[in-house]
Amino acid sequence: MKELSIFVDESGDFGKYTPLSPYYIITMIFHDQKENIQPFIAKLNKELSFLNLNNLCIHTGPIIRKEEIYENMSIKERRHIFNKMVAFIRQINIRYKCFYIEKKHIHDTVEATGILSKQISRFIYDHYNEFLSFDAVKIYYDNGQTEVSKILASVFNALLPNPIFRKVMPIEYKLFQAADLLCTMELVKLKLENQQFSKSETTFFGNIRDLKKNYLKPLSKKEWS
Repeated sequence: MKELSIFVDESGDFGKYTPLSPYYIITMIFHDQKENIQPFIAKLNKELSFLNLNNLCIHTGPIIRKEEIYENMSIKERRHIFNKMVAFIRQINIRYKCFYIEKKHIHDTVEATGILSKQISRFIYDHYNEFLSFDAVKIYYDNGQTEVSKILASVFNALLPNPIFRKVMPIEYKLFQAADLLCTMELVKLKLENQQFSKSETTFFGNIRDLKKNYLKPLSKKEWS
């Protein structure tokens, strides 16, 4: 049985535009289950255990902003964790796609969900035969935002024969945590392009040239165009 797993995460909210929340992003990781990534997950977990971080749910935004469990960690420690996840993503055979809106051009939630739904639908249409080649397509999301759950249900049910939806606990799936990182890095890229970098982002990534060379460019090679 040929199975495609799709892990979904989002960045932002459907509220009004503010300089602190300029974009809304939905990121999907696509994993063909015939590709065994368990050795890479085991390697990542082992490396994290060496740092006394057993069962860590890697959450990229707080790593960059020095929040939550990372608030007492040095920048070196936080970068170390971040780099481990980036290396994991680069090693495994997955693809990803980001869909986004710039909120200052959106009037309300109805318009936002409509535009995002059209972006995702267009992407599925562009790769329709490949999606249909799978016997099962499973969509994993943590149901964090009702609007996203509705978008996923309406689009996938309308376009694919029998999509299967699974509520995920982020700590249970490294691919969900990878989707979180890719979602955050899409936000970083957009803010960099529009000169909206925050103080915490500038501090964490430092040199813009290194950010592009070490992170944005290598990760972009995994994008499903």
